[in-house]
Amino acid sequence: MSETDESAWEVRAIGFVSSPRAEAIDDDWAEVEATITLAPPFGPPSVLGLDEFSHVEVIFLFHLVDPDSVHTESRVPRGNPDWPEVGILAQRAKNRPNRLGLSTCELLGVDGAVLRVRGLDAIDGTPVLDIKPHINEFAPRGPIRQPAWSHELMADYY
Repeated sequence: MSETDESAWEVRAIGFVSSPRAEAIDDDWAEVEATITLAPPFGPPSVLGLDEFSHVEVIFLFHLVDPDSVHTESRVPRGNPDWPEVGILAQRAKNRPNRLGLSTCELLGVDGAVLRVRGLDAIDGTPVLDIKPHINEFAPRGPIRQPAWSHELMADYY
């Protein structure tokens, strides 16, 4: 892409995950406790007041996903033949465009430039691109609908 291509940009990690999980396992993330250690120039002033929130939204990079394995079309989630083939944007697979992950997790504490979290579905060494407090007013308004297969997929995720 050229320097004038406005569809490309650069992002940098603001921190890194330390987790007991080193592999991307599909289920049982609810009790996983991890830390996010911020990288300079981010430090205590960057997280001032964050400890007043119960949950944070973490945007991260699926850094171990080979960019050549990214899906842009459709696939069957987890290869399960009982579920329908759906577009990559209709699922939360890791082999997705830009390899971005998004997780809302419980904030257990803030100690300087280190956040302790539970339920973050990111593995050890994962680059964190942004952190936002979870604010109810940003959550969906009105009823939420989703297909039955997605409930089945998520049954043991957390």
